[in-house]
Amino acid sequence: MKYHAKKRALLLLADGTIFYGKAVGGKEGTAVGEVCFNTGMTGYQEIFTDPSYFGQLMVTTNAHIGNYGTHADEIESDSVKIAGLICKNFSYEYSRPSANMSLLEFLDKNNLLAISDVDTRALVSYIRDHGAMNALISTRVDEIDALKEELKSVPSMEGLELSSKVSTKEPYYYGDENSTYKISALDIGIKKNILRNLAKRGAYIKVFPYNASFEEMKEWNPDGYFISNGPGDPEPLTDAIAAAKKMINSDKPLFGICLGHQVLALANGVSTYKMYNGHRGINHPILNLVTGKGEITSQNHGFAINREETEAHPDLEITHTHLNDQTVAGIRMKDKEVFSVQYHPEASPGPHDADYLFDQFFDAIKTGKN
Repeated sequence: MKYHAKKRALLLLADGTIFYGKAVGGKEGTAVGEVCFNTGMTGYQEIFTDPSYFGQLMVTTNAHIGNYGTHADEIESDSVKIAGLICKNFSYEYSRPSANMSLLEFLDKNNLLAISDVDTRALVSYIRDHGAMNALISTRVDEIDALKEELKSVPSMEGLELSSKVSTKEPYYYGDENSTYKISALDIGIKKNILRNLAKRGAYIKVFPYNASFEEMKEWNPDGYFISNGPGDPEPLTDAIAAAKKMINSDKPLFGICLGHQVLALANGVSTYKMYNGHRGINHPILNLVTGKGEITSQNHGFAINREETEAHPDLEITHTHLNDQTVAGIRMKDKEVFSVQYHPEASPGPHDADYLFDQFFDAIKTGKN
């Protein structure tokens, strides 16, 4: 096993708190973003490539990161989307025979700064108590004052529009053109596994940029509409909200996931808010209020929709609730085939308790076509 010399590094939080660690590999420099943590025990490659994490410094709570390497098929976008990685123990070696490369090679290929040997238990406890905040990681451990000044210029996630940073620039197609159904999908940060789940159920998907108009999406004559997950604050997405209003009025099935759930709420006049700490992990408990069944879900969001406004809305019904804090995890319209969830039914590597939602979407499409 090769010895890896590690340079000193640090994590600086916006309130001035510092956690020290070591730089992973030979990469030096500084990375900035909102610090957040994910409680998943596996799936780190999918997390790092998820567009919803764009602009965030990721703290992994699992003690060992990198031990099974990386695989070319286990990606949710074409590149790493997190701003930087913070972990306890970084595994330079991996044991999975089918892996294509080590996590270090993968991060170097994507030019990502990562630091290890951080007391992540203490860090996560601190973030839980003091809330999500901007931070930076750096190998410039002797330039604290300069780093503090740099951190002041980092914009808050609240009010920040990030979908334009991760969305496709031009429309593209996914799936078999001879499929039974056609779906127009609005890409405000779409994950590849969402497209896989739609395609394997018999859909040919046309994926549109974040600022596409409803008229552009309608021109393809789809059987249903989809609004994807994505990063940042939903309120600045005025084009997506306007398109969602027209999708609702089209009387065709509409399904939204995560940021798409928030956009759908805003299109119905329900406000959103930034959470003190978001939900990020693959073990979040949800209660399906329609069936009475519980679900273990994968989640990744820092914003939520207003519960009181949703309950008072004459056209909306809350279908799912988060059992840890009672936030709204799913809604549907009472007189239309329009619904959304705050979590990820397409989650890979899992859990898969909620993948029935894709079947529910296609059942509505089949009914509409017939």
